Order: sequence, then structure tokens, then C-alpha cells
Amino acid sequence: MLPMKWRVLILPGDTEIGLELRRSLAWLKEVDLYSASNSKAGHGSLVFSRHFCVPSVLEENWLPVLRQVIEENRITHIFPAHDDVLLALSENAASLQARIVASPESTCKVARFKSATVHRLESHLPTPRIYKAVVDVDRYPVFLKPDRGQGAQRTDIAADRSELERLLHRDPDRIILEFLPGPEFTVDCFSDRERGLLYARGRERHRIRNGIAMRSVFTEDTRFWEYAAKINHVLELHGAWFFQLKENAEGRLCLLEVAPRIGGTSCLSRVSGVNLPLLSLYENERIRVEIPQTSYRIEVDRALENRYRHDLLYRTIYVDLDDTLVVNGRVNADLVKLLYQELNKGKKLVLLTRHLGEVQTYLAKFRLQALFDDAFEVQPGEKKSLFITDKNAILIDDSFSECSEVRDSIGIPVFMTSMIEGLFDERV
Repeated sequence: MLPMKWRVLILPGDTEIGLELRRSLAWLKEVDLYSASNSKAGHGSLVFSRHFCVPSVLEENWLPVLRQVIEENRITHIFPAHDDVLLALSENAASLQARIVASPESTCKVARFKSATVHRLESHLPTPRIYKAVVDVDRYPVFLKPDRGQGAQRTDIAADRSELERLLHRDPDRIILEFLPGPEFTVDCFSDRERGLLYARGRERHRIRNGIAMRSVFTEDTRFWEYAAKINHVLELHGAWFFQLKENAEGRLCLLEVAPRIGGTSCLSRVSGVNLPLLSLYENERIRVEIPQTSYRIEVDRALENRYRHDLLYRTIYVDLDDTLVVNGRVNADLVKLLYQELNKGKKLVLLTRHLGEVQTYLAKFRLQALFDDAFEVQPGEKKSLFITDKNAILIDDSFSECSEVRDSIGIPVFMTSMIEGLFDERV
């Protein structure tokens, strides 16, 4: 049985990871969202109605303040949205009255350090060579980065020994690695602690800014699952995680890092039907999940907002009412925006609902009575697929079982509410 609500705190809520967690969980009936960060003036206060200011985990007094926020708001789960926060929370999980949605502390400690990750996995996967000292370097250029870092901060490429010595003199707390000149990939994954690896899908990072993939597209490569399975065998991983790969000069994929959290650009998985944060909540509660497989090509390009391109063609949109169009007594404004976008393109809108009560009166309560071209009330025991007469269509529904039934019976694309972002067309 699911609880009435999971009260989920995102910490910090104003990182790119935190914002992706918000997009993934904001319109789900199972979740009430909260946010915290070490800044009242940060972006989190603009996108979360319940936002709290807490000290950074690098400050001494952070834990008592966070405990107070958890207790006063009856927080049930915490999603780490930064690598330092991930490690700090995993180290203090036993003293917090909320579940940390993450892998075990031992895994988080290994993953926080690039050298520890390489040393743990180098006998299982190709990894870049780590040079212990300048005199050991026998091939240039080389790559410099912090052992404990994120977002491509404090990274440099040294073309020769003199430049390497100069860069290390300026910032000595960095490791020296073999330079990998090829394309870079991120593989988003999901593991169940008992069933093992359930999902691994790679995306090429076409354009990167501050360590974040601003343009990314799914790429098929059998090595992605092979590498993921080996990592999952060596490290204990729970829920969502990802790893990064880059080709060396010989075209061999080498492991750069592993992170036991969602990636900031895991939105590609989400709009394809794999909501990794929600699945991680289920995994944390030991609720069995099944992960659907989608094959259509989709890419994302980011410029402070997500933009998508897809190859779906449809003329009718079938939409559920309860917990889809109206959630917890509020209209899903994002879905209404999408529906009006489709009306502007001449698409047909059809309501499919199991609502108990007079449907038109209920729609009128939310001023939605004129939105649909047609409406069907589905009775108990009836399948929604029986009411879908136009096969050139899509279904939007909050129910996994309803979506599965329609997809399996008719074969049309189905979208849960967390996926609809991939259907927006912002071009003017």
C-alpha cells in the first residue's frame, strides 16, 4: 500500500539536479515537495512554495538545522541534489528522521572521489591512466581535475610538462589523468537492491557547459549495458545512478566517474517514460517496479529551459481527468498549457474518465467544461482502449496500469503526467 503522501525534501533545490527532481515529482499525487538550500535568494525560492534556508553541509552546524526542518515539516524522504550533500547525508542517515533516497554510504564514499572510483573499477572496465607525479607522464596532453569535484570545475588540459608544472603550482590539489579526446557519454541507470540492474540507457553529450550537458541525444551502444552491469556488480547501488564515459585515442570507452544520484540531464529518460526519481522512491520503499522500453528518438537542448524534438505524429489526444488533469483539487496548469497548444494546431481533445459523479459539473467547477471535443465515462471493468477509436492518437493518464493496457492493446504512445514536458513545442 502506498502512503497518502510522501513528503519529499530536495537538498539543495536550486541546483540543476534539484530542478530536474522538481520537474520529475511536481505533479505526482503521491508527493508533496519541499526544498532547502543555503540561500534565501537562490532559484529554489522561486520554484518551490515551501523553501527553507539551511547551512551548507560544509558548515559545522548544518545537521541540527536540517533536523529541525525535517521534524517540523514531517519530511519522509530526502533527495540529495549535490555530490557533497549526497555524501554528508549518507554519512548521517542514521541520525535523520527521514529516508535518504540514495545508495549506501560505502558506495557514496567511493563515488565521491575520482581516484577511488578508478581504483575500484580498473580491473573490471577500461579507465584512464592516473599519473602519480609529473615525472611519470610519458604522453601529452594530460587532463587535470580535482579528485573531489563536480561540474567540470577547476579542470585544465596541459599540453606539455612546463604547462603541467605551472598549472599544478597554481592549483596543486588535482589529479593528473590520461587525456581522452573522443566523444563523451552519460549512461542513466536504475538498480533494484534485490533484482539488480533494470535500466541503462546512454546519451551523447553534444554540448557541455559547466559540466552540464546542454545538448544531449540518446545513443544506442551495447557496451553501455555491459559497463553498467559490471559497475552494478562491484558497487552496491540502489535506485537511480549514472556513469560517464569518454573515448580514448584508440576509440575505447573509458570510465570517468560514477554518481549514485540522478543526472541533471536525465530528463531525456523521464520524457521517454522512465521517471528515475519516482522509481527511486519506489525502490527506497521496496515497491516492485517495471520499466517500460521506448524506442523513438528524442534529444534535448537546454538554454536555462528544456527544449525537445520528437518524431511523434498524432491528431487526437485522449486525456484522463482525476489525478491527471485535476490533481489534489488543483488544475494541472502544465497539462492545460499543452492541451491548448494542441488545440492551436487543430488537434482533437477527448476526455476518458472514471470520475465518480457528474463529469460536466465537475469540469465546470474548474472552468474546463468547453475544453474537450468529446468525453466518455468509463465504467468499472471497462478498458479504456475500447473507447479509443482514432489510432492516430496519444493517451495522457496518471495510471501506469491504464497506460500499459492501452499501449499493449492498441500500440499508441502513452504519456504519464511527468512525461508531457517532452511534448511541448515552444517555437513561435
